[in-house]
Amino acid sequence: MSKYMDLYRSESIRLQEWDYSNPWWYYVTIVTKNHFHHFGYIKDGKMHLNNLGKTVQEEWEKTAVLRPTVSMDEFIIMPNHIHGIIILSPPETPEKAEQKSVKAEFSKPVSNSLSVILNQFKGAVKRWAKKNGLQTFEWHQGFYDRIIRNEKELYHIRKYIIENPLKWEFEKGSIENLDL
Repeated sequence: MSKYMDLYRSESIRLQEWDYSNPWWYYVTIVTKNHFHHFGYIKDGKMHLNNLGKTVQEEWEKTAVLRPTVSMDEFIIMPNHIHGIIILSPPETPEKAEQKSVKAEFSKPVSNSLSVILNQFKGAVKRWAKKNGLQTFEWHQGFYDRIIRNEKELYHIRKYIIENPLKWEFEKGSIENLDL
């Protein structure tokens, strides 16, 4: 574990040799700070979103509207986290593809990379929360991701996302069940 400004920090779990602005399918999990239930509740295996949860859904869906190279696949908002599949597509114009072909230095923000997209999403939700008096709302730092490798894996991830509310009562207290 390395230090930054005399404080310990976790090393990145991202693949350092992978360019996260590559067109690909990514499975992500974003968690609230301390796993606090900010987005609503589950009853009878169904998620009931509160106003903040509805804002999370709107901002998640808006992500694809604002960015022509981003598509959203299956997702679920849970009381204290969100699981989703994000698809990054190649830029439509040759000029943009040429700009993107330069290999990004690891840990530096790259326009339309997975990190930048998710940080902007998290920032939009956080701003809405603060503006609407939800001062205690915080995201956990960073996010968890998995590069989806094949159709079989995609199938299982989609199934996991869809069934997540059904499993909540059995798994809600167990951190390892956040699929991190």
